[in-house]
Amino acid sequence: MQTAAAASDPPYPHLFAPLDLGFTTLRNRVLMGSMHTGLEDRARDFPRLAAYFAERAAGGVGLIVTGGFAPNVSGWLKPLGGKLSWPWEAAPHRLLTRAAHAHGARICLQLLHAGRYAYHPLSVAPSRLKAPINPFTPRALSARGIERQIAAFASAAARARDAGYDGVEVMGSEGYLINQFTAPRTNRRDDAWGGDAARRMRFAVETVRRVREACGPDFILIYRLSLLDLVEEGNAWDEIVAQARAVEAAGATLINSGIGWHEARVPTIATSVPRAAFAGITARLKPHVSVPLVAVNRINMPEVAERILATGQADMVSLARPLLADPEWPNKARAGRAHAINTCIACNQACLDHVFENKVASCLVNPRAGAETELDYRPAATPKRIAVVGAGPAGLACATVAAQRGHAVTLFESAEEIGGQFNLARRIPGKEEFDETLRYFRHRLEETGVALRLGTTAGPEHLAGFDEVVLATGVVPRRVDFPGADHPRVAGYAEVLTGRARVGDRVAIVGAGGIGFDVAEFLVQAGPSPSLDPARWMAEWGVDLASDGRGGLAPPRPEPPARQVWLLQRSPGRPGARLGRTTGWIHRATLKAKGVRMLGGVEYLGVDEAGLHIRVDGTGQCLAVDTVVVCAGQEPRRELAARLREAGLAAPVHLIGGADVAAELDAKRAIAQGSRLAATL
Repeated sequence: MQTAAAASDPPYPHLFAPLDLGFTTLRNRVLMGSMHTGLEDRARDFPRLAAYFAERAAGGVGLIVTGGFAPNVSGWLKPLGGKLSWPWEAAPHRLLTRAAHAHGARICLQLLHAGRYAYHPLSVAPSRLKAPINPFTPRALSARGIERQIAAFASAAARARDAGYDGVEVMGSEGYLINQFTAPRTNRRDDAWGGDAARRMRFAVETVRRVREACGPDFILIYRLSLLDLVEEGNAWDEIVAQARAVEAAGATLINSGIGWHEARVPTIATSVPRAAFAGITARLKPHVSVPLVAVNRINMPEVAERILATGQADMVSLARPLLADPEWPNKARAGRAHAINTCIACNQACLDHVFENKVASCLVNPRAGAETELDYRPAATPKRIAVVGAGPAGLACATVAAQRGHAVTLFESAEEIGGQFNLARRIPGKEEFDETLRYFRHRLEETGVALRLGTTAGPEHLAGFDEVVLATGVVPRRVDFPGADHPRVAGYAEVLTGRARVGDRVAIVGAGGIGFDVAEFLVQAGPSPSLDPARWMAEWGVDLASDGRGGLAPPRPEPPARQVWLLQRSPGRPGARLGRTTGWIHRATLKAKGVRMLGGVEYLGVDEAGLHIRVDGTGQCLAVDTVVVCAGQEPRRELAARLREAGLAAPVHLIGGADVAAELDAKRAIAQGSRLAATL
C-alpha cells in the first residue's frame, strides 16, 4: 500500500532537480537541444522565432540552445544563412533572449561552422576533401586562416553575450568544421593543426579557450563533443577522452554529446532507433571529466529521461524534437501528467525533412510548431455543434482542436477503435512510437469533451442538426487491374498488416511507395522489432559503444529475413527515391540488408498458380511467389459527401485528410489540415 508521503513525492525527482553551474543555476535538467527551424536565417523572422522559444520556455524547459548560427560567411550552412559576425547582427537577438528569460529559462546560442558541409562555394575545411553529401569542394585553410576562424568564434560568442544570451554552444560534433579537424578522416594536415591526435584537437581546444577569454567566467560554454563519429577514420575512444579533458580545462561548462556525422550510414535519431540508445556512450565518458554531461538522441518520454539521470549516465538530457511535438513537455512531466504529452515519434517528416527542403521546420504531431504566431487555437466566438466523421489522424486533430476552442464536437468512427491508418502504421517494426500518438489522442478526446461514437457508420440521419460537418473518412486501397488480381495468392496491404491474410515464404509486393516499404519491413522481420532491443539494433547496424577503435563501428550483423521478398514498382528508376529526405536511405538500407530485391520499371502481366508474371526492360519472367501483396496506392473515401448532398444537408461539409487527397498515407498533411480547419470553424 502506498503511503501518503510516497504519494506526494515528485514523479521525476532527478529530472527536475536544479543544476548548479557555479555562477548560475538551471531550474531543471531539461536542455532544449539545438534544432534548426529555418527562422534563424532572416532577422525579420525573429518575432516568430521568439514566439517559438517563449512557448517552450513557458513550458518549463531549463536551458534552450538555438539553431546554429555561423561565426562568419565561410561557416554558413547555406548562402544567407544565420550568422553573427557583425555587431549590428546582435541587436535582433535580444528579442529571442528576452522571450526565454521572461519565462524563467536560460538560453544559449549555438555557434556552428559548417566546414565542408557548407552548401556554397566559399566553404573551408582542414583539408581539401569533399563531403559525400555535398557537391562543393572546400578550400583547405592556411595556418593564418585557421587563426581567423578561431577569432571569429570568439567574436561571435562575445556578441552573443552582448545580445543577452546566457552562453553559447560550440558545435564540435556531427561532422562540422571542428569535428573535421579532430578526425583523421577529414584532417590530412601535418602541421601544428594536424597529424597526431593532440594537433588534430588543437583547433577545438583553442576555440573553447578563446571563447572563454572573450566572454568571461560567468558565461555558460557548452561544448558539443562527438562521442561516436560512426564513420570510417573517425576518432578513437582515447582521443575522445583526451579531447573532453582538454576542452574542460580550456573552460567548458558543460559537455553535450554528439552522435554520428551527417554522412554516417547509421541512423541516430529516426523512429527505428531505440529510445536512449546512445546514452551508454555518455555514461562511458562520465568517469573521465568533472563537468556535467548531457545525454542525447531519442529521449522522448519522462521515464526515459529520469532513468538516465537516476542511474548516473548523465547530468542533463537533451530534448530537441520532443519539444517541437509538445512545448509543455516539462510542465506536464513535473505535474505527473506524462500521459498528456504529445510524444515525438521521430518521423523527421516535418522537422528535418523541411529544413533540407528549405521550409520552416514544424512537427507532424504538432503543426503549431514554428507557426505559433499564425496558427492559434483561440476560444470560438460562437460555439457550434460540429460533427467529425472518421477518427484517423485528420479527424482526431480536427475534433480535439475544435473542442478545445469550445465547440460541441461529436466524433463518429465506424471501427471499434480510434486511429484509422495509424493502426496499420504502428504495426511496422520501428514505428512502435505511433502507439504514443494514439494514447495522446485518447487523452485529448476525454480532456476536451469530444463525444466519441465508436462502431457507428455515420449517415445523413446521424449528421442532421449539426452546424458544421467534417468528413475525415480516409482512404480505400486502390485496386489493380492485371489478370489474376482476384487470385487467392493476392492480398491487400491492410489484410496483411492486420493478420487477416495468410502470407507465404516468398512474397512480391506491388508498389514501392511508403506503404510498400513498410509492408516489406513488416514481412522480413521475424519476431520482436530490434527497435525495442538496443543490443540487437546495435548489432544490426554495426555500432559498438564499447569500442576503442575509430568511429565506434563494428561489422553489421543483420538478422536473417523471415521471408524472401521482391519489392516492385511500375515507374522506372530506383524504388524508394520519393521517400523522406532524411529517412529514405534508412528504409532502403534496411531492406537491402534483409536481401529484399527491388525492381523499377516493372510491367505486371498477371498472377496464376505459378506466381507473378512481370516484364522488366522488355524481358518477361515469373516470380515464383506464394503471395502477392498489393500496395498500389489509395483512393479517397468520399461517398458520404455525395449522400449528404443528395439528402440536402444544410450544414457546410468539409473534406480533410485522405478523404480530400489520398496521396500515400500522409499523416503530416492530415493532422495539419485537420488542425487548421478546426482553428477557423
